[in-house]
Amino acid sequence: MTEAELMQLLAAITPPDDTACAAAHAHWASLAKPLGGLGALETLLEDAAALTGKAQFDFSRRAVAVLCADNGVVAQGISQTDQSVTRAVAENLAARRTSVCRMAQTVHCDVLPVDMGIAGAPVPGLRDCRVAAGTADFTKGPAMTRAEAVEAIGRGIALTRQLAAEGYGLVATGEMGIGNTTTSSAVAAVLLAQPVQTMTGRGAGLSDAGLARKADAIRRGIACNVPNPDDVLDVLGKLGGFDIAGLCGMFLGGALAGVPVLMDGFISGVAALCAVRLCPAAAKAVFASHCSTEPAARLVLEVLGKKPLLTAGLHLGEGTGAVASIPLWDMALAVYEGCYSFAEGGIAPYTPQC
Repeated sequence: MTEAELMQLLAAITPPDDTACAAAHAHWASLAKPLGGLGALETLLEDAAALTGKAQFDFSRRAVAVLCADNGVVAQGISQTDQSVTRAVAENLAARRTSVCRMAQTVHCDVLPVDMGIAGAPVPGLRDCRVAAGTADFTKGPAMTRAEAVEAIGRGIALTRQLAAEGYGLVATGEMGIGNTTTSSAVAAVLLAQPVQTMTGRGAGLSDAGLARKADAIRRGIACNVPNPDDVLDVLGKLGGFDIAGLCGMFLGGALAGVPVLMDGFISGVAALCAVRLCPAAAKAVFASHCSTEPAARLVLEVLGKKPLLTAGLHLGEGTGAVASIPLWDMALAVYEGCYSFAEGGIAPYTPQC
């Protein structure tokens, strides 16, 4: 995909459908229960209506796409493990043995592991969206070219649109890539004009010394590349990863295809931030699932204006938090479609008192 083609796609993203949103709100108000009594479970379906343009829903087919990629900055000692672990986890994703696979099975959610750019040879059993065999070390120069950033976004867009064409009504996002909390923190620090220490956490459990190395690598990467905070593609290309860029594309694809895309934690939240900075109207496709324990996760949610359904101390990745929220979508829809109305119960409808 070229940058011009990407911009053409972004121009096709329409604002939310206020009429459909209002229809869903009116339906909730007709049901025999306190007005707004299900809180965020009601507004998530109203927001889904605004995205899809319909007040009727089908989430029976759902998938979690786990985008896998390696990050050259791992060479700076910013993680507990080397990038061989990305490959090991990807192989187990393909064998459906990881945490998200076991969780997804319980909510009848398909797992789609995706190779966005794993180092070395391709991993059998992953969908091939590979841009390159990992990014470069951003402390020595750009992580990728601007054209590669655009291509990764384009492949994420195509992935969500393909899932929509296959009949999936709900798409969760996940990722796997050693070093990707470093790349996410770097991108977020620049886009949000925040101090590096504010945006940087321990990832998979760094020691104090490891956390200091991680923050130092991010500072050096920013100083080396001087990314333009007003140019998302510049920031992604210089400091990001193929997984983040691909996830950014997935949110944009959801806005184009009218499919809700569930954020996972901090990394997919940064990807959603990139998507919304590229096209503010794409926010209609972004649905928060949980608030990660990564220090900057709540800040990213606040900037996006998204409220998490869950706060359970999760910070595993792979899309586990997004998948954990799916039962709440199911319960919301069960009430929306099956609860009796005030009219059916012979009860006078509740009216707002304030």
